[in-house]
Amino acid sequence: MHSKKEIPTVPLHRFLKHSLEILKNPLPFHRQNFNEKGDIFRLKIGINNEVFFIRDTAFAQYVLQKNQKNYVKSKIQTVDLVKYVGEGLLTSEGEKWKKQRKMMQPAFHKKQLENLLSGMRDTIVSEYEAIEANKTLDLFPILNDLAFQTVVKSLFTKAAKGKDMERLQFITEANQRMLVRELRQPYLGWWFNLSGTLNKHLNFSKEARTILKSIVEERKNSGKRYDDLLDMLLETRYDDGKGMSEEQLIDEILIIFTAGHETTSNALTFTFQLLAKHPEWQDRIYDEWLNLGGNDTDLMSRVSTSKVCQQVLEESMRLYPPAYFIDRVNVTDDAFNGMHFDAGSNLLFSVYEMHRHPNLWEQSETFLPERFNEGGRQFSAQYFPFGAGPRKCIGNNFAMFEMIIAVSELVSKYKIHADFDRIEITPLITLKPKNAFLRFEER
Repeated sequence: MHSKKEIPTVPLHRFLKHSLEILKNPLPFHRQNFNEKGDIFRLKIGINNEVFFIRDTAFAQYVLQKNQKNYVKSKIQTVDLVKYVGEGLLTSEGEKWKKQRKMMQPAFHKKQLENLLSGMRDTIVSEYEAIEANKTLDLFPILNDLAFQTVVKSLFTKAAKGKDMERLQFITEANQRMLVRELRQPYLGWWFNLSGTLNKHLNFSKEARTILKSIVEERKNSGKRYDDLLDMLLETRYDDGKGMSEEQLIDEILIIFTAGHETTSNALTFTFQLLAKHPEWQDRIYDEWLNLGGNDTDLMSRVSTSKVCQQVLEESMRLYPPAYFIDRVNVTDDAFNGMHFDAGSNLLFSVYEMHRHPNLWEQSETFLPERFNEGGRQFSAQYFPFGAGPRKCIGNNFAMFEMIIAVSELVSKYKIHADFDRIEITPLITLKPKNAFLRFEER
């Protein structure tokens, strides 16, 4: 039954009028529409195309948790991204996703991740050697390499060759940039095909798969155990006792590379920028690190009890969530709060706006880590840095452990100073930092 409640609409001519600024940064345009139209509005992006933008957290919970069976991910992830990374946990739907999630979940339990923490810390400390004291530098490239290498070492320990990993990093990042171009410039699709640009990037994906297959085969033939993620993935079994096919395993590894490094490097960069602007929180993290015994402490104990560091990270991801939109499409007609949505409606939940909603957060634009003194669970109805519901990011514990170690290690060695006026952003597939110019003073 259709409701009489109208959903406010932003007309096509307004979208076209602001198209250039939307291409550069759509967030100010969306915020203006939210402020004018309310927490749910319809944006016309073509004669017959429209997207529903949402910052209503109750609706987000309804779609992501309560009625999640009626919602699937959009074409962006289930088609556009699939051609580069395959059909793994991030991009699959239905029974295939359910089967993969159940199979892979044990590999990301805290007890399993404990085996990875020492290697994770060694990688982080090694990457920080690129920092020169008392010299202004853009920290993002260092953290991007750090996050990628942490994923590599957690997956493959020492089995991967340096040149292969450099190539995999290049391919992962090049294909992400290509996907952004396809999504933001769909009118150039014909040119991407005709010029060979698209085919070049699809060949990159084939090359990446060849590299990974070689690593997997070498591990299988070696007979050695490293207790890394690759071992865990090779040993996981479906209910019928069978393991993943090689192709499926490669899909999952490619997705771990794609999803596991960029979001982390973005979150870490924003965190260090915020710490540079709020040095009192650097001191609190440093004091906590000392009180916990510094590097003499068992790593699992440290990451589990670094409450101040965790508060800072959670507040950083509130203000600058790397996954700043969650997209869904309803399978059948649905309604929420008197509003009707035809089957096939494109819904975009703005995590960025929900995390800054003035009705949900006290001093919503202000960096206040103390609001998380009881952890992120107290805000579970309005805080979605890793998504929500059954499709919540499987690697959330891995990411938090890595970031706690990365922040505490850097703050234990350096005082961080800002060489930028304000934090700027580049919204692509993820929310990326733009001007992370920092200076480091040895403690």
